[in-house]
Amino acid sequence: MQTRDEYLQKLLETKKPVCPHCGKEMDIWEVPPITFSDGLGWGEPFLFVCFNETCPPFVNGWDDIEENYGHRASFRCINYPFTENFELMPVFGKTGGEAQIITEETINEQEKIKERIKTGFSILADCYVNKDFIKIVSMSQDNSEPVRVRLKAIEMLGDCADITEVIEPLRNIKPPNVKVSEAIEIAVGKIHERCFTRECPFCAEIIKKRAKVCKHCSKELN
Repeated sequence: MQTRDEYLQKLLETKKPVCPHCGKEMDIWEVPPITFSDGLGWGEPFLFVCFNETCPPFVNGWDDIEENYGHRASFRCINYPFTENFELMPVFGKTGGEAQIITEETINEQEKIKERIKTGFSILADCYVNKDFIKIVSMSQDNSEPVRVRLKAIEMLGDCADITEVIEPLRNIKPPNVKVSEAIEIAVGKIHERCFTRECPFCAEIIKKRAKVCKHCSKELN
């Protein structure tokens, strides 16, 4: 059994096939996290794909698909690594799939991100031991940090912060995705539960959980 990284390294060391339709060298392509064809998946974590803009299946596919199926799409030639199996896959735009092309540059970028994640987790571990909530909050808000590091910082605040002062900075984070947004809500909920507090629905100030009137805006609460 090979790991994903080992499989990719083997592909990088292999001579790339040429497209049987245009004769151009094909690119290594990371398959997307969606199923294809019969819904059983792609079968491989990486494929070879022809991204030549003048490749006949790509050039002619637009008219063929529109005439037969009424959709705006075309085809790109794909090859299953280490086989002579060439097929066509549909693409729905001229740049379709280009974001998943694997090059030496993308590999280097991925390695840099992995190293930054490793460094970020190490810093967060030290912050946890020292209860340095200010640093953890700072890392959760830092757009330059990898999303995984920011997500871990938010989760740590929810698990160990015992001061409500960290709630407002969490509320002011602009989530880069739904997962981070959900993590913020979970973390804030845990902090409130630990501190026996809640937020006033009228002025958003933090008050005691059993309060019947907000001490900040004087509104009556349910």
